[in-house]
Amino acid sequence: MSTSPTITLSFPEPDVALLTFDMPDKGVNILSASVLDELETHLDELDGRDELAGLVINSGKPGTFIAGADVREFVAGLDGSDEMAVQSSRRGQLLFARLSSTAYVTVAAVDGVCLGGGAELALWCDRRVLSDNPGTQIGQPEVKLGLLPGWGGTVRIPRIVGLGNAVEIITVGDGLSAADACQMGLVDDVTSLEQLLPAAIAMIREQQQTEVYLADREQRRLPLVMNETELGFLGVTASAMIQQQSGGHYPAPQVMLNLVLETAGCDEQQALEKEAEAVAGLFGSEVNRALLNIFFLQDRVKKYRGVSDDELTAQPIESAGVIGAGIMGSGIAAANVKRGIAVTVTDNSREALAAGARMILKEASYNKQIRSEDVKRALDLSPLIQLADDTSDYAPCQLVIEAIIERADIKQPLLNELDQVLPAESVLASNTSTIPISQLAEGLQHPERFCGIHFFNPVRQMKLVEVIRGEKTSDQTVLTAVQYVKQLGKLPVVINDGPGFLVNRLLFPYLNEAIQVVLEGASLRAVDKAARRFGMPMGPITLYDVVGIDTAVLAGQTMTTAFPDRAENIPLLEEMAEQKRLGQKTGAGFYQYRPGKKRGLDDPQVETLLAKHRSGDRSFEPDELVARMMVPMVVEATRALADGIVRDVQDLDLAMILGIGFPPFLGGPLFWADSLGPEKLAAMLEPLAELGPRYEITPLLADVLAGKRTFYDG
Repeated sequence: MSTSPTITLSFPEPDVALLTFDMPDKGVNILSASVLDELETHLDELDGRDELAGLVINSGKPGTFIAGADVREFVAGLDGSDEMAVQSSRRGQLLFARLSSTAYVTVAAVDGVCLGGGAELALWCDRRVLSDNPGTQIGQPEVKLGLLPGWGGTVRIPRIVGLGNAVEIITVGDGLSAADACQMGLVDDVTSLEQLLPAAIAMIREQQQTEVYLADREQRRLPLVMNETELGFLGVTASAMIQQQSGGHYPAPQVMLNLVLETAGCDEQQALEKEAEAVAGLFGSEVNRALLNIFFLQDRVKKYRGVSDDELTAQPIESAGVIGAGIMGSGIAAANVKRGIAVTVTDNSREALAAGARMILKEASYNKQIRSEDVKRALDLSPLIQLADDTSDYAPCQLVIEAIIERADIKQPLLNELDQVLPAESVLASNTSTIPISQLAEGLQHPERFCGIHFFNPVRQMKLVEVIRGEKTSDQTVLTAVQYVKQLGKLPVVINDGPGFLVNRLLFPYLNEAIQVVLEGASLRAVDKAARRFGMPMGPITLYDVVGIDTAVLAGQTMTTAFPDRAENIPLLEEMAEQKRLGQKTGAGFYQYRPGKKRGLDDPQVETLLAKHRSGDRSFEPDELVARMMVPMVVEATRALADGIVRDVQDLDLAMILGIGFPPFLGGPLFWADSLGPEKLAAMLEPLAELGPRYEITPLLADVLAGKRTFYDG
């Protein structure tokens, strides 16, 4: 580990100091305990200079100011006392507060990412100037770790931008662009990167002359001025919004709301003390631990190359091809276009291709708020899209993804044709969700350059991509595929070949069991409600309708062939597919759907179908429904690990969180199982053992239940 300092002191002008953060051997600056010590030393030195007019704080790393506090130091203290958590919070508060009580003006000059503790440091400065670079953002994302800003963020932000804006900033946790932050009043100026330091120095000169910063300092030490009616209205509306968004599973947003409402009537010192106490109440909680686990899982995957050979290099993909212009194909193509990658697209129908082209432009230029510039963006992106008539048009592509119907007999001839057209150095991939890659590779002349690149629907929203290695897939192909997925701004998890790969292999038992309990007598609504109560983003019955009953039947056939001991075709689903009750896309599945509406309505015709296939009429308690659906997923996860489908438990949990929306506040299926402990896990399993192999206790599970190990051991 380098012992070089992170912070250097210089003087761009004789009476203006500059503290530059540039952490050695790191891509970003973070605030560790040692860095805070450095900052304290520099502030001590500067306080001894009587002639100083101002201080500017900036970063020596392009595109990054300070990414936040050192999360690994957080983890090291998870099992510490509440008093230790309070002391850690107070240490940061008192240090940063010095920036608002100096004899000189303090200005943060921010280019790039300014988050968490880095944002709090900037907020304690008298003024903030941000660069207009697209990557510049400022925010408090602590809520995404189950925490709250603990170095003064909940105190400073309301006193700078008002209570309503502050609640949104800290309870949502999204970063603000430079323009949005300036409009809100969180920052004072936005300028070019070249003018960032001169603008900060000019601001020091202006504040010296006007002394407005001194009045602001005094004002921000006082309680906020709001009447009880305003406070009450904000509390009720914000609390309702938090409950709607979190489902009550995430305590941090509500704790933060209560804190800022309570401390609005306190002076700065009292508010800071209450903030530190609130930090201790969240730090080390089960939700905090689970969300920290996810943070490290994602960070780990971002750094993973997918292969152990460090000598291999992957060339960036500049041209890609997609076969199939349906929902998945168009989504994949749009993901390429959005990142500036030229894409060639075709479909077996000219009408479908034309519709797909429109969908690609719409997806690639998507913005939550429709603005006039979105039309311009779509026009700017259109040259990146080429509509192809023949597979020979794909010859220039460095990587081609097949995204057609989920049938091996249709995919294989197409893949063979592409294999003969593409140059040897190009990567050929399938977006199949269940069919083994080695099976699809049969007959290819170059199976070593073939792999699975499995995106999830909707592509724009889903971060996970499974990169599947077939029996003959080369390391070079895997490396290129992994780097390509990262180019698209997504998170790749490398999976070894097998039916359903990882996510769908574990999803199938969950969905299958949901139908089983319905056939035993549970209502569709009760099953969906139990899953949502557990924390899933939607119930499994609704998920069937979203995915499509026909797609579920095809996937089920693959899984039944592969695992006949614990998976079987469900006649109910097959009959629904025959009747074209395919879900949302046809307006009727398990629920009815009105045009343009995604919320399903009860359908009397489904009850007639269910009566035909039901084997019982028993009722279920919500906890029993949860156990029936979640335990088979955990059991199948232990089988996938034993089969070597995934490299370890961490990749498995991340894939399930990102792939199916397994509740993040539970940390992943196996993190959740570990948090239950052997006794509670056994209590869920034992009553279900008589239901057959899908609940069978595997060797790994037996060791966990016996207390010999946890899933996360090692």
